[in-house]
Amino acid sequence: MHADDMLTPAGVWRALRGPAAGSRSVRAPRPPARGGSGRAPAPRRPPGGRGGGLRGLHARARRAWDRPLTAYYLVLGGSLLIIVLGLVMVYSASQIKALQNGLAPSYFFRKQLLAAAIGTVLLLAAARTPVRLLRALAYPLLAVSVFLLCLVQVPGIGETINGNTNWIALGGPFQMQPSEFAKLALVLWGADLLARKHSKKLLTQWKHLLVPLVPVTFLLLGLIMLGGDMGTTVVLTAVLLGLLWVAGAPTRLFSGVFGITAALAVLFIKTSANRMSRLECIGATDPGDHDQCWQAVHGIYALANGGWFGAGLGASVEKWGELPEPHTDFIFAITGEELGLAGTLSVLALFAALGYAGIRVAGRTEDPFVRYAAGGVTTWITAQAVVNIGAVLGLLPIAGVPLPLFSYGGSALLPTMFAIGLLIAFARDEPGARAALAMRQPGVRWKTMRRRVKKRPSGER
Repeated sequence: MHADDMLTPAGVWRALRGPAAGSRSVRAPRPPARGGSGRAPAPRRPPGGRGGGLRGLHARARRAWDRPLTAYYLVLGGSLLIIVLGLVMVYSASQIKALQNGLAPSYFFRKQLLAAAIGTVLLLAAARTPVRLLRALAYPLLAVSVFLLCLVQVPGIGETINGNTNWIALGGPFQMQPSEFAKLALVLWGADLLARKHSKKLLTQWKHLLVPLVPVTFLLLGLIMLGGDMGTTVVLTAVLLGLLWVAGAPTRLFSGVFGITAALAVLFIKTSANRMSRLECIGATDPGDHDQCWQAVHGIYALANGGWFGAGLGASVEKWGELPEPHTDFIFAITGEELGLAGTLSVLALFAALGYAGIRVAGRTEDPFVRYAAGGVTTWITAQAVVNIGAVLGLLPIAGVPLPLFSYGGSALLPTMFAIGLLIAFARDEPGARAALAMRQPGVRWKTMRRRVKKRPSGER
């Protein structure tokens, strides 16, 4: 049609009707599936949906939490951040203590860094160890732990530090605390024991739940209490209760075991003047007549001096001889003084994420051994963190246990990093996690996409 014809009424009519018969036809566009002309309008997003708002943010966060690799990344990232921040704070909190002892300022930091390097090897080994081999190592590890705990009480072999005889000298500046390895031994042995009884459907009977798990645990507790280490016995008791809880112990049985352990704890506290004085320092704001609450009160002072954002890294005042054990039991107080409330809340958030990941791994697995081991490791780390931080905050008596993965001490760091390696291995075996990790390997996605493309004939363009 010429341009002049478009100006006449007939031309306009022919344009509206389409091309004339005999002219070259043009295929009309296919009507949309939902009716109407043109492109179908995009659906309107409701307020607060995926596009934005609190509801959309909550939906995205929930999808992120439900991904197969969430627990894996939480365990791996959270533990590494705790270890790295712990190394920084050990270096800052231990310099004055090292100088007071006539040592180099970086003495304790170098020892902790060496322990972290060895612990990294143990973590990688645990993450690659098959479950069958872990179960085979449970009984030998328990036997070695009992032997070492007995060896500690032999005069001339065991060493007494801060009133507790729980150390064995390895030569030079290195010592070993067997009670720390007993935690790992109890977790693996208890998980293997409960898993074997679960496969035989014996856990419905209370005697199979308690025997021999409770007697062996009480044996470990008795050997540790011979050295006077009340804090480690509290953590081991928490591990025992955690294993029973994950195994599905009835409330009456669970309450009975808890009642017996609480009665024994009261007995041990009543028979020791040192433990009674620590109990009296809960919530203390004054050191007392004989400075019996000196450490507890100065821990509160350190946290108060930190304020919101701290005095700055290395600027702590309490570590200059005022606060005993600033790099071990009370490193959380130095963290609060130098990094403030923001730093302490960050540490708490990392431990909370680690605990959540461990609970998720224990809840999603179908392997009984993995469920019990993950529950035991999670109970161990979270309970020890609660006992340490509660003592620093003045909410619990000072138990003398380090902050896991954070405080100075190679004997505590090595078995804990091995336990973290176990959680990493268990999280990697979650439903869908192994396939998701395989898709993140270099080149896997590209090769998979190439296999899906059909090969074209040689003459086709």
